Amino acid sequence: MGGMTQDLFRADAYLTECTATVSAITAQGIVLDRTVFYPLGGGQAGDTGVLMLADGRELPIVDTRKGKTEEGEFNDDICHLPAPDLLSALLNVEQGPDFQLAVGDTVTARIDWARRLRLMRFHTTTHLLCHLVPQLVNGCSITPDYARLDFNMTEALDKEALTAGLAKLVAAALPVTVGAITDQELDAQPELVKSMSVQPPRGSGRIRTIRIGDLTLVDYQPCGGTHVANTTEIGAVLVTKIEKKSATTRRVVLGLAP
Repeated sequence: MGGMTQDLFRADAYLTECTATVSAITAQGIVLDRTVFYPLGGGQAGDTGVLMLADGRELPIVDTRKGKTEEGEFNDDICHLPAPDLLSALLNVEQGPDFQLAVGDTVTARIDWARRLRLMRFHTTTHLLCHLVPQLVNGCSITPDYARLDFNMTEALDKEALTAGLAKLVAAALPVTVGAITDQELDAQPELVKSMSVQPPRGSGRIRTIRIGDLTLVDYQPCGGTHVANTTEIGAVLVTKIEKKSATTRRVVLGLAP
């Protein structure tokens, strides 16, 4: 497709917009050379927002996905998806000037910040939940409205106790920092991988990590998602439901207080 997209959100989750160049327009979406849009992955939903065109028009982006090769393997492109009818128009050069966008054009990529912040708050909360429930995770979903973790366990969980535990960790004002370890360092510490279903991406030599806590370590694991910088930014969060999904799976659903 268009070549590697520089993922600015990996280093700074608080960037809300950036200037970028269109590197490809395909059936998978619009590929930029750099972006603040997070693509669906690791259980976290892809960002939405707009691409501001040179003439001032806004092209709505309804989802963001990782690009794929013809063989179906993920590549280094990040694809920004307009509504299907708009994408079809962009791919059809005979549609007229209302839908003209070409490779090489400069745009401003701007995320829906309010939505992204909810995703960041939820994602950091799931890491706190991993501390309170020290079991392997076999399923995860992080949306703007709720988050859920499926734990590989048979014991019962208490909704009120987990909500209270989360409130204590949020109030502790724990710093959340981005780091990295090598493949070899991760191989020497396999316990850092909390997920049974999603393995950290390898091949680049460095694996991104998220650490919660400073002098006292609360959670430390490989993660490519976006997070708040301090647990106080999560605000009031609660466990809304605990379900027994199978004999060996307990699902914990999280919500943000109004």
